[in-house]
Amino acid sequence: MTKIWAANALLPDGWAEDVLITFDAGGMIASVETGAPAAGEQIALLLPAPANGHSHAFQRAMAGLTERRGPDPRDTFWTWRALMYRFLDRLTPDHVEAIAAFVQMEMLEAGYATNVEFHYLHHRPGGAPYDNIAEMAERIAAATATTGIGLTLLPVHYQFGGCDQRPLGPGQIRFGTDPDSFARLHAASTRALTPLPADTRIGVAPHSLRAVAREALPGLAALAPEGPFHMHLAEQVAEVDEVEAAWGLRPVEWVLEHMTPDARHTFIHCTQMLSHETEGLARSGAVAGLCPITESSLGDGIFDGVRWFGAGGAVSIGSDSNIRIALSEELRTLDYSQRLRDRSRAALATPERSTGRRLYEAVLTGGAASAGRPTGAIAPGCYADLMALDTTHVDLEGRRGDTLLDSYIFAGDDRMVRDVWSAGRHVVTGGRHVARDGIVAAYRATMRDLGDSL
Repeated sequence: MTKIWAANALLPDGWAEDVLITFDAGGMIASVETGAPAAGEQIALLLPAPANGHSHAFQRAMAGLTERRGPDPRDTFWTWRALMYRFLDRLTPDHVEAIAAFVQMEMLEAGYATNVEFHYLHHRPGGAPYDNIAEMAERIAAATATTGIGLTLLPVHYQFGGCDQRPLGPGQIRFGTDPDSFARLHAASTRALTPLPADTRIGVAPHSLRAVAREALPGLAALAPEGPFHMHLAEQVAEVDEVEAAWGLRPVEWVLEHMTPDARHTFIHCTQMLSHETEGLARSGAVAGLCPITESSLGDGIFDGVRWFGAGGAVSIGSDSNIRIALSEELRTLDYSQRLRDRSRAALATPERSTGRRLYEAVLTGGAASAGRPTGAIAPGCYADLMALDTTHVDLEGRRGDTLLDSYIFAGDDRMVRDVWSAGRHVVTGGRHVARDGIVAAYRATMRDLGDSL
């Protein structure tokens, strides 16, 4: 059994002092005592570490390459997507493994304990499967073995180029599966995870309503009956219009009428919802998987967080395109978008919870659901997914209680993160990942190979 003692810690019922946490060799918390004498590793301030609820690891390597305007008079998500498709055709399995390890390292150093990987890059350029259909999933698993992050792998089914069921185009063809080939890929991906620790999870991810057949959805869900189910939903106006024209309802309306969404379901982005859709989906128990930095970068729109939270909705937070992996900045961007839209302050605070406390606790709970992982709380029966903040940082001087979280999110940044444990694995110490030098060297080599142009 391993022991960590914290002078201050955020527990499910609030802040506590002199907290002793004991966890077993599998990283599961066995006991939590308050008012306990110091023992084991001693930490000044300890928080549960959230899951990163949505990531496309390979996109990290194209950060900074899409900030020029092309011939199109209006640059949009769709012009960015065309560049992304061109970029991914250059990626080899070796590239993907090095990029994924770097992404996971950055997640851990930012305070995330889990990577929920929405994994759709399956095949060779041109669409032919690798000799091992799960080659790319094995590379994600290999990266995870290097970094020690908790992994929830979400193999993605992506069959069509749009609601008219047109064939996949260039770039997209590397994602392509039909229901039968996807079932084989999912089974092989499950086997690819067997060398990883027992806290590893697998789920399933139909890419979006425009990319799959509606009749395939129940069978996809059945491939991982105990795992999370993720899908992009209502991210772009053009996507909403296409689904409504083909399926007779807007995407969220269709989900509410034809599916039974609950906490197993995470719907990514949801930036294009009407008020009745926001309230209905929030009340269903489904999680909104928010990625505020990416949503800002791609011009997706502003998630209606005030209405969603008011209806009791759950959220997770993710880094999506990984243009910038920064937990505190994701939370800050989410809240600031609400303030800008409504011309208000502290838009997501309540009389009982400060903004930082409400946001942080929300993504702990929602992230656990999105990851399908017992996490998100310093409590027996949860994994020891933990983050220690550096209380010697000048912006935390003299702070206590909820103001610590407010100062971390709104005045500080992820340089405050001192230590991170994932299922008890102590993978970040003194703000640095324990394998940083080797991971960075491999990523640098990949970046040199890929070059700087699209």
